[in-house]
Amino acid sequence: MNTRHDELMERSPLSEAGTLKVSVVIGNPKPHSRTRTVAEALVPALLEAGSYDVEVIELADLAAELFEWGSEKVTAAKTSVASSDLVIFATPTYKASYTGLLKAFLDQYGTDGLKGVVAIPVFTGGDLTHSLAPQTTLAPLLLELGAAIPGRGLYFVIDNLPELDSFIAQAAADYAAVFASLSTVTGSVRSVPVSTP
Repeated sequence: MNTRHDELMERSPLSEAGTLKVSVVIGNPKPHSRTRTVAEALVPALLEAGSYDVEVIELADLAAELFEWGSEKVTAAKTSVASSDLVIFATPTYKASYTGLLKAFLDQYGTDGLKGVVAIPVFTGGDLTHSLAPQTTLAPLLLELGAAIPGRGLYFVIDNLPELDSFIAQAAADYAAVFASLSTVTGSVRSVPVSTP
């Protein structure tokens, strides 16, 4: 009988190639944005060089097809994200929340559509007024879709780009500590059989 661990190993590209599959999903309606700069900076700060392959998905490039159910481009992006080990979901703050573009993409998934994915929500904004938005808006949706979130999401004041390196270094250290704690517990977790219909 398959266990949850076996299910994830079968699902994960890591078990096949020995390389972590990482996706960076950008919910900014403007491509090549500063939000993308922030999100992309987190990956090499957090992960060892050579240990991962990364794909950046600009939802702005899919905007015209996001509401066309069955779009091949959207389906390919959706499948790629769902098969990732780690996904950074990045968005500018719109009306104290994430963008409609990101919401339209995430609406493509059914319940547990991101099961087995580790997700980090990243927001950018003009000031700290909505600094809790990653935790109060996007994180609950990602959890509803079955993703695992390692601690608090990130919120970066976009005018502080000159301080981005130090911000990202601290964020990476914080996430590394969370992953270290989880790995300690993982070694003692029982294999629980997966119930099948």
